[in-house]
Amino acid sequence: MDKTLDRPHIAFIGAGNMASSIIGGLVESGHPVHRISVADPYPPSLEKLSAIAQVRVCDSNADAVSDADVVVLAVKPQVMAEATRSIAAAVQRCGAVTISIAAGVTIESMQSRLGDRAAIVRCMPNTPALLGCGASALYANEQASEQQRNYSQNILSAVGIVTWVPSERALDAITALSGSGPAYFFLFMEAMIEAGVNMGLDEEVASLMTIQTALGAARMAQENDLPLAELRHRVTSPGGTTQCAVESFQQNNLASVVAIAMQAAADRAAEMAREMG
Repeated sequence: MDKTLDRPHIAFIGAGNMASSIIGGLVESGHPVHRISVADPYPPSLEKLSAIAQVRVCDSNADAVSDADVVVLAVKPQVMAEATRSIAAAVQRCGAVTISIAAGVTIESMQSRLGDRAAIVRCMPNTPALLGCGASALYANEQASEQQRNYSQNILSAVGIVTWVPSERALDAITALSGSGPAYFFLFMEAMIEAGVNMGLDEEVASLMTIQTALGAARMAQENDLPLAELRHRVTSPGGTTQCAVESFQQNNLASVVAIAMQAAADRAAEMAREMG
């Protein structure tokens, strides 16, 4: 296969929700289905994927990777060792770049099975990628070429924004920020809904207004060039209701609570990497 083609052959090992979302985004952006192959031992995952795109389904991981330019390892960390061993010979033969979206599995760990010359990109996506509005951070080893980095960025861009980080260790902070981040917002929204109900609102009304407010605030932050602090100030009238609430958050050290929680998440990410070897 001509490695200079703008539409590389992409092999997915794993056909779960994240892989299916990426494939759906790729196809929607114009990537030919005949340049996508998939292997997964779980038939229901393949059946669900078939409703998204009629990609080539392979009987084994090695078959899916046999002529790939890019391999996306979309498997759980617990089976990463087996997955990398199953494709090592094919990756070495075709020179594909391997993208891992598994949390806690280091490049060193993957390279020990894929070979010293293997081009590897680690990716930390988040669950909003399932809706096409994800945030993914990438880090590549020295073996990855500029073209392979571009392939990786284009693939993850199909489900949201992409940024590169300067070190593999920075992925621990990304895990704490955007990887785990959706859960923080869900927790905050749960608390707002509960507070609204305690103040006499119907739960359905409190939920509807909370979710829409969160969406609107995120849109305002995304579509404005103004700093978040300035947007906050514009909503906060002196001596008004918003100022009372914001001052209460600040007096109760909201920033400190968030910092401690995110550090705990980053520490756990680093610990998981050590546990995975």
